[in-house]
Amino acid sequence: MATFTIVSRTPVTFYAPVCAAFGAFAGLFVGTAQGSGLLGVIGGAVLMALAAIVMTRMMSNEKAARWGLVVVLLVAGYLMGGIPGGLIGLLFGWFFGWLTFWTFEGRYRAKLPPYLTSGQVLWHFTFRVIAGAILVFLITPILVVMPLSFNAEDFFTFTSKMLAFDPEGYSLKHYRDFLTNTEWTSAVKNSLTIAPVATLISVSLGTLAAIGLSQSHVPGKQAIMAILISPMIVPLIISATGMYFFYSKIGIVGTYWGVVLAHAVLGIPFVIITVTATLVGFDKSLVRAAANMGANPVTTFFRVQMPLILPGVISGGLFAFITSFDEVVVVLFIGSAELQTLPWQMFTGLREQISPTILAAATILVGISILLLALVEALRRRSERLRGMSPS
Repeated sequence: MATFTIVSRTPVTFYAPVCAAFGAFAGLFVGTAQGSGLLGVIGGAVLMALAAIVMTRMMSNEKAARWGLVVVLLVAGYLMGGIPGGLIGLLFGWFFGWLTFWTFEGRYRAKLPPYLTSGQVLWHFTFRVIAGAILVFLITPILVVMPLSFNAEDFFTFTSKMLAFDPEGYSLKHYRDFLTNTEWTSAVKNSLTIAPVATLISVSLGTLAAIGLSQSHVPGKQAIMAILISPMIVPLIISATGMYFFYSKIGIVGTYWGVVLAHAVLGIPFVIITVTATLVGFDKSLVRAAANMGANPVTTFFRVQMPLILPGVISGGLFAFITSFDEVVVVLFIGSAELQTLPWQMFTGLREQISPTILAAATILVGISILLLALVEALRRRSERLRGMSPS
């Protein structure tokens, strides 16, 4: 049974600076929005440190103190930025109320082993803060694009009606244009005809390559593996240029199969990596047992090996599909006007006409990617259970 640290209250010299640091970070965003980032940093640090001291030293009821901070920041945010500002203030109030008492009461050590030093505890939470900051940095552009796709105007910015949550400021017209405009529908059709075939080729060749490279008697495995996964490492512009000169020699530039083969080359490394990772936990004695019972190599593969590595194969196929469906650089070199894919159409829209329909298309692609990645995660967990690596 795990032993956890007994918590105790911390001095003001600890929790006040912590709240000040987070307040400075939050103040940076608020101050930048108001035109002065430096003033926001200083004001955020001072106000949150004072708020932490007031809540812990002058108020005896934690719940009342936290709700009081929520109300104060909600009102302040509403006065500064209307309804959106009020919502941000509400979130800030909840977070800083929780942070204050989490650090003041020493709850941050409640689930940590008692033998950890102060430095180890600091790194424990610093690592999580860094990971959270990276997540916010990566996901913020997506969170901005999605609401903008519902803009009733032909702008790439939030209008006053959108910020006021006026229903007239929101519309589905960009989604309607995406689903009815022939330029967009033909691009979607091209992507849906190219990506599945490229995925099928990638899965077939990548799976066979991974199985072959998993054999101990194959000479030069490391060199072969490096060559096969090089399309994932080499910059796309270099790969696209090489494919263009090679494909032009054999006359398939601007053809359907030229684009399919190019996307298959890009997808094969993902299949090799995922299937190779799955084969690490594969019990090779099962193959020998099937051979001893008279099964030929093809039967052994489809009846014994394939069912166990299937999650890895499907995961690699999903990654290959996403790679093909989202790829734009190679198709600009290899494709043609009749083979414009969805990413190519989005690139053209940004370069030539700045159509907000791009935002609707981006939102749909984000939704598809989230669903596919969720499926990949489910398959990964299933693969671990089949290989006995996970208890549930």
